[in-house]
Amino acid sequence: MDTDIQRCFRSKTVFLTGATGFLGKVVIEKLLRTTEVKRIYVLIRPKRGVEIQERIITWSKDAVFELLLKSKPEALQRVWPIAGDCLDCDLGISEKDRKLLASEVQIVIHGAATVRFNEPLHVALAINTRATRLMVQLAREMRQLESFVHVSTAFSNCIIYDIKESFYPEHLNCSSDKVLAMTELMSEELLDNMESALLGSYPNTYTYTKALAEDVILKEAGGLPLCIFRPAVIIAAHKEPISGWIDNMYGPMAILFGVARGVLRIATIDPTAEASLVPVDYCANMTLACAWRTTEDGSGKRSSESPTIYQLAPSDENRLTHGEFIQHALDGRFNCPLTKMIWYPFLHCITTQWLYPLVAFFYHTLPAYFFDLALWLSGRKPRLVKVYQKIHKTLGILGPFACKSWHFDTRNTDQLRQLMSVEDRRMYYFDMVSLNWKEYFLHALRGMRQFLGNEPPTPESIAQGMKLIKRLKLLHHILQFFLCCVAAFVVLSLVKLVL
Repeated sequence: MDTDIQRCFRSKTVFLTGATGFLGKVVIEKLLRTTEVKRIYVLIRPKRGVEIQERIITWSKDAVFELLLKSKPEALQRVWPIAGDCLDCDLGISEKDRKLLASEVQIVIHGAATVRFNEPLHVALAINTRATRLMVQLAREMRQLESFVHVSTAFSNCIIYDIKESFYPEHLNCSSDKVLAMTELMSEELLDNMESALLGSYPNTYTYTKALAEDVILKEAGGLPLCIFRPAVIIAAHKEPISGWIDNMYGPMAILFGVARGVLRIATIDPTAEASLVPVDYCANMTLACAWRTTEDGSGKRSSESPTIYQLAPSDENRLTHGEFIQHALDGRFNCPLTKMIWYPFLHCITTQWLYPLVAFFYHTLPAYFFDLALWLSGRKPRLVKVYQKIHKTLGILGPFACKSWHFDTRNTDQLRQLMSVEDRRMYYFDMVSLNWKEYFLHALRGMRQFLGNEPPTPESIAQGMKLIKRLKLLHHILQFFLCCVAAFVVLSLVKLVL
């Protein structure tokens, strides 16, 4: 017998953007595995020399779909690609496909976005803001539309630290309609030159353009059965489809991987600040729950009402600090060590921004020159200095989010869970209160090792990693002893000079 959410999607046609992204893949997998959805149209950007249908076929080899294809070998045949590009001024969708979507689609999940914090403003505006307006306009043409879920981010209003499930248009220097009008009149270069004036207090183009996208919805989505889902920082899967599954090197998982490799040793992180992290499977489940609830609410909602906003972030009862996050990462050193480490994994945190370049020189840059010299002498290409240049640039971008704490109101989300049946809560789980962080990070580190490090989860590989880390630990302590002796010698020499 179907649950409420399964009934919502049974024999329905879904249109999903962002299908090739981290969250998009997990949404598709969960939809196909747990519901009898009729068809999923996915917006796919064409690549030269590669048919868009071929990109769907390659998913059969992706680990994320392994569990699905064991139980439903033909499941991916229900996924139909639609050629398009959110960078295009009309989404790049042909007139024929536009009519097809307008006549068949009942549920829209708009998850496409560029998540690069340093994306040029004109690109971020096109993908994150203008494409949202175009999706809203397309949704108005859909004659059977029952639900539209816009996937935003919990940090779309990060210039304040107590964020309610509400709209905040007052924080924008210029409204979305005016900014989008400017994009039609100005060159890309001129628009990018206006970045600091337009962004105001927003730390980067990502959060700013996502805030503008929400303003688009507030102003232009009246009368549509629409909701906004704001997840916090999305990280590796907890339980499904594979415990620890991850396919990207963004944000916190990049830090975990850098530490595990022995590359990242110093970072501008406040250990007492709260980390706003949510597993990708929780986000996928909540996306589907939001679609169900919006379908239920749609017929009785007045056009004058603002869309409902749902936020997903660590709960007040189960918070996680950056210090705890780092400790969990370090605890994994002897549970699932990598076989390719350049040094013993450790991480020191500093919060003084001006001090970081000096400390990073001794922790990162100077050792990198010695490492690259060794590579050059052995006839290999030096690479570590360039790696650290990228790491320092990334840490500079992430800095504002690693040294501050945010509180996210989740009353609408809590109410959504209460309205779900017991079976739906079990199947489409997203309760952050019951998440065991220690257990989670153990699985996440194993997943990082397998899916980012490309190291097999075999006893032999783990044993190889254990052997390496013990050797590196010994070398690490020998180096520490040597440096302490040098420091003591320098101090004694200075004391003798003074006396």
